[in-house]
Amino acid sequence: MNKSVRIQFVAQAILFVLIALTSGCNSGSSAVSVLPTLEPTRPSALSATQDGVRQTSNPTPAHKPTTQATPAVEIYPEASLTVSAPTPTTKRSPTRQVTVGAPATPTTRSTLGPNDWKNLPIIPPISDRMTAIYRRGLEMGNNPRAFSKIGDCGSTPAWFLGDFDRGERYYRLGEYQELSRVIQEFQGSFDRTSLAARSGFNASALFVPLWSDRTYCQAGEAPLACEYRVHRPVIAFIMLGTNDVWHPREFEPQMRKIIEYSLDLGVIPILSTKADNQEGDGSINAAIARLAFEYEVPLWNFWAAVYPLPGHGLQEDQVHLTWGRNLFDDPQAMSKAWPMRNLTALQVLDAVWRAVTRE
Repeated sequence: MNKSVRIQFVAQAILFVLIALTSGCNSGSSAVSVLPTLEPTRPSALSATQDGVRQTSNPTPAHKPTTQATPAVEIYPEASLTVSAPTPTTKRSPTRQVTVGAPATPTTRSTLGPNDWKNLPIIPPISDRMTAIYRRGLEMGNNPRAFSKIGDCGSTPAWFLGDFDRGERYYRLGEYQELSRVIQEFQGSFDRTSLAARSGFNASALFVPLWSDRTYCQAGEAPLACEYRVHRPVIAFIMLGTNDVWHPREFEPQMRKIIEYSLDLGVIPILSTKADNQEGDGSINAAIARLAFEYEVPLWNFWAAVYPLPGHGLQEDQVHLTWGRNLFDDPQAMSKAWPMRNLTALQVLDAVWRAVTRE
């Protein structure tokens, strides 16, 4: 590493640490709650530790990190940005069969216009290529009952999917009882702390060994490589973009690396659009959708799921999601972005799993 590159790297690291002191995912309500056992239709008091992060026992303790390297910074600007996207012409809801705007099976000749991603379905069609990737992953030793979460602090189990390893006291499926099968199938991955999900992570951070957990990662091993080696998933949720707004030109090239690295290791990457529009023109979501279309990988259009919600599912800062419990039979809870995120994530995980295993 030459002197100028070294100086630039140190400067960026200092900036990351300074801003990290004033940022995080503990805005708004706690992410963890337990449902009452006597009156399941009435909410109870929250049960959470400081900062809304609940530490639980890990179903796969050998894989759960106990210490974390200082991650890249999570940058949330103080100034809010108004979502500029128009109201979708067709209201989308997380139904079992979402077909709104479903595209044809992508091919190398298929293209997406700059705003076409807004009309893509929440739950995607699954290309035949993903079955081949899945089978290849099994041949390489990937665990057919494991998935990974790749992203920032919003990808950690206190906020994302962790309740589904904690037991039915923490969630209600309501009319979505068919999701109980995929929940059972992937037990152990929901509440597991990923080695590639940290506060402040952007697409570039996944390839920087500095941000790896030294307890579990090998010398010189980057977070993404470490997570895939340790957990051996067949599927990975790739949830990035919010912290990439400061270096937008780097986002697409780094996402390509993430997608190609995942596919090479037999891991199906589920790309997710984001709810916020910090960049002001939706270009990051457009890039995510374009890449999903190009590589024929699943696109979870999370933006479409929360856009109809009050405030488009965003708090006043236009960055953090509105919080509610995972009560899929409670309309009030489902007017919030977090339970909508968890429901639609389960649905897309279920769709991918059923498609590649022919369930």
